[in-house]
Amino acid sequence: MPMRLADLVGRAMIDPEFLERLRAAPETVLASYELTAEERTVVTTALTRLGQAATPQQIDELKIDLLRRVAT
Repeated sequence: MPMRLADLVGRAMIDPEFLERLRAAPETVLASYELTAEERTVVTTALTRLGQAATPQQIDELKIDLLRRVAT
């Protein structure tokens, strides 16, 4: 079964190392997931907004943004 956005978000919520890999090399990580163009854009836009020097609060906000996308 292909991994979807919910799988990506779930893992990002509980695995800090995965989230760091996602931030460092989003295209590489996203290649393992079956995402629509819109979902891919949502994830990459959220990561771009986060930037490279993110605070713990900003990382929490990223997780919330991604979680909202899955919930809708």
